[in-house]
Amino acid sequence: MSNLTRRSLLTTAAAGGLAMGLAACSPAQKENENPGGDPSSSTSGGNAVTGKVTVRLWDEQVQKAYDESFAALADKNPGLEVTTVLVPWADYFTKLRTDVGSGTGDDIFMMNSSYLEPYVTNELVMPIGDDFADLRDGWIEPAIEQYTTDEVLYGVPQLSDGGIGVYYNEELLANAGITSDEVDQLNWGGDSDTYIELAQRLTQDADGNWGDESAFNGSKPAIWGSSAAQDLQGIYYNFLGSAGGDFQDADGRFTFATPEGETAFGYLVDLINKYQVAPAASNTNDNGDFVRDQFLQGKVAMFQSGIYNLKNVADGAKFKWGIAHIPAGTAGRVSVVNNVIVCGNAATKNEAATIEVLRWLGSDEGASYIGKSGAALPAVTGAQQSFSDFWGEQSIDPSIFAEQGREKSIGAPSGANYGAAVAAFKPHFDEMFLGRTPVAEALAAGQEAANKAIED
Repeated sequence: MSNLTRRSLLTTAAAGGLAMGLAACSPAQKENENPGGDPSSSTSGGNAVTGKVTVRLWDEQVQKAYDESFAALADKNPGLEVTTVLVPWADYFTKLRTDVGSGTGDDIFMMNSSYLEPYVTNELVMPIGDDFADLRDGWIEPAIEQYTTDEVLYGVPQLSDGGIGVYYNEELLANAGITSDEVDQLNWGGDSDTYIELAQRLTQDADGNWGDESAFNGSKPAIWGSSAAQDLQGIYYNFLGSAGGDFQDADGRFTFATPEGETAFGYLVDLINKYQVAPAASNTNDNGDFVRDQFLQGKVAMFQSGIYNLKNVADGAKFKWGIAHIPAGTAGRVSVVNNVIVCGNAATKNEAATIEVLRWLGSDEGASYIGKSGAALPAVTGAQQSFSDFWGEQSIDPSIFAEQGREKSIGAPSGANYGAAVAAFKPHFDEMFLGRTPVAEALAAGQEAANKAIED
C-alpha cells in the first residue's frame, strides 16, 4: 500500500487531541430504522437502501478495491451511491479529527487502533450492535479483540497485517555472494550477531567498495544493505520486541527508555550512522516511503516491512525478489501485529445507508474485492482465500507474514492521547536517528515528553 509505512498502519505520524461532542447511540439501540423486506436487494436482508455514503481511507491500493466493491454493491442497490475519499496518511488523522469533531466527517472512515480511543470516549463512532450479529462469526477474532472496549466493538474488521517480514533483492544478494537462506536465518545483537556483517557485505559505495572494506565511503552510497529507519511498524517495534522490550505498559504509559530499548534503538542508529549500511535519517525521518522506493529502484538489498507493501513490491520491482523472516534478537523473532477497521460516523445523516455499506464491507462478498486485488489480507475469513488465490496465480507465497503473526508479538500502540504523545516523542526520535542525541538521552526525554502528553 503506497501510503503505508504507512505511511504504515502504525507509523509515527503525529496527530493531536480530538474535539469533544457529537454523541451517538448504537444503531441497534434505535427503533428499527433499518427497514425489512426483499433479501435479494439488500445485504442486510431488507428493502433496497438508498442515498449517498462517503468512505474515507488512506490507502490507494485499497481504494481501488473498494471502488470495485462498491460498484458491485450499487448493482444490488441501484439507489445507493458510495464514494471513496482518499486522504494521504501524513494528514489522515489530523484531518479526521478536525472533520469528525466539527460534524463534517465522512459517513465511514478507516481507523487504526492507535487513534480510536478518543472517538469512542466522545461517542463519535457507531457501536457495532445487533445489526451485524449475523456477520461477526466471519470476522477474525484478533481484530474483534483489538477494537473492543467494555465488551463493545467499534468498527467492522477490514485488513489484517499478520507479522513483519524482509523483502530481499535476489540480484543484489547474488552479486554479493549471499544466499536467501542467510537472510532468512539472521540474528542481531549479542555474541551471535550476523546482521551487521551481512548488511556490510550487501552495501556498496559509489566507487564500488563494499561496506566491509577499508576503502568504503558511506557518505557516497550506491547500494544499502539494510532498511533501518524510524519506521514504527516495519522496523523499530520489531527490534524492540525482539530485544525483550516494550513500548507501552498495560495502562498505556510509555516504557521504551529501558536497557532493552537502548539495545534496540542503539543498534538501529549504529546501522545508519556508524556502519552506514542504511539510508541516512535525513532522508527517512519525514518520508516513510523513502526506503521502499529505494528498494523498488534496486538500491536497497533488504527491506523490512509488512504485507501492506506486498502489492507495491509486486507491481514496482523490476527484479527478482523474495521474502524472508525478520532477524532474531535475544528474545527471538518478535513482531508487531495489527488489524484495521472501518468505523461508522455517529453523526451520519443517513444511518440506514451507512449501516448497509458497513455490512457489505463486513460480508464475505464485499471484503473479497480487497483480497482478490492482492491489496491486503481481509480480516473477514470468508474473503481470505481470494487473497491467497491472487498471489498463488503469480507464484508468490506471502505465508511468512501469517507465520510471523502466529509467533510472539509486541502489542500495537494505543491510548486516548496517542497522537499527542507521538508529537511529543518524535522530535527526540528524529535527533536520535540522526545521531545528534545519544540514544539513552533521547529515549529518556522522549518517554518523559510522551507520558506528559497523555496526562495533559
